[in-house]
Amino acid sequence: MLEIRNLRKYFPIKGGIFQRKAINFVKAVDNVSFSVKKGETLALVGESGCGKTTLGRTILRLIEPTSGSIFFNTPSEILREIDALTEKVRRNSATKDEVERLNKLNLTYNIALRDEKGLKNLRKEMQIVFQDPLSSLDPRMTIRETLSEPLKIHEHLRKEEIEDRVLELLKSVGLKEEHMHRYPHEFSGGQRQRICILRAISLKPKFMVLDEPTSALDVSVQAQILNLLKRLQREFNLTYLFITHDLSVVRFMSTRVAVMYLGKIVEMAPTEELFNNPLHPCTRSLLEAVPIPEPTTRRKKLIIEGDVPSPVNPPSGCRFHTRCPYATEACSKEEPPLIEVSPEHLVACPLADKLKKS
Repeated sequence: MLEIRNLRKYFPIKGGIFQRKAINFVKAVDNVSFSVKKGETLALVGESGCGKTTLGRTILRLIEPTSGSIFFNTPSEILREIDALTEKVRRNSATKDEVERLNKLNLTYNIALRDEKGLKNLRKEMQIVFQDPLSSLDPRMTIRETLSEPLKIHEHLRKEEIEDRVLELLKSVGLKEEHMHRYPHEFSGGQRQRICILRAISLKPKFMVLDEPTSALDVSVQAQILNLLKRLQREFNLTYLFITHDLSVVRFMSTRVAVMYLGKIVEMAPTEELFNNPLHPCTRSLLEAVPIPEPTTRRKKLIIEGDVPSPVNPPSGCRFHTRCPYATEACSKEEPPLIEVSPEHLVACPLADKLKKS
């Protein structure tokens, strides 16, 4: 359903007399590539500040990408044709007609190149649920107005039809007709997040970015929201990109997991395989940081020292080598590519086999 290729998002750090010249860049997302299959939940995890939220918002074009390609629901034969033409252009062997054909295909299918009109048509199929439900709802609009707005813009329904649709949406998550005329501050945190989810699914999208949708809620409400998301996924055949740092939630929700560190994906695997057999030291450190509920149980932990480097001047080579206990001299010189260790298990670490044995 979704194909991300060499996606980058750099934020300029401006300097000079009038603060107009970019003197450096924050490399929030740096050359990220992955795919999301239809109907699955891909969890995106990592330390705070590693670029997870920026990646999710860049995919939806809420933030403009610096470079790269974003393909949504693109036929596989079109992707193969784009790959073949791109390779010809790279080798300087493409004809004029082939270059024009490649440009036309990119303008048609690459979301990163679409104009505002093309993006508006896409909004119905790609939605987002933000982390803080209170700040993502307009405090001056009632819930009826909040849920009606996307229906007015995209569906062009009559007033009576919109009222019926809003009421149907509210009832689907346990809210009543009386809640339609209330404002966001009159609801609890869990109710507000349900309303945000309803706003996202009101247009029946195919793909949703869930940006830490339960981190601002207490544990009991988290469980309700997660069960609601799983039920909606079954009913509407949704595909999720689930951004979180709570690994217990990851195991419950996701089909596959991608681990991100300092703007790059360092490991990707099916959920159970990643939890049972983590290969990258960054992944192992994240999993071993989760406390064990039994206080008398002891386990050997992978000690990760130092702080996360600045995304303005990231380390050369492997970005994790400054904190990795297994790092060698080669790690600081060459950036390891994502390699396939087993089917659907990719890891950006040349020492993966040695780490597995250790």
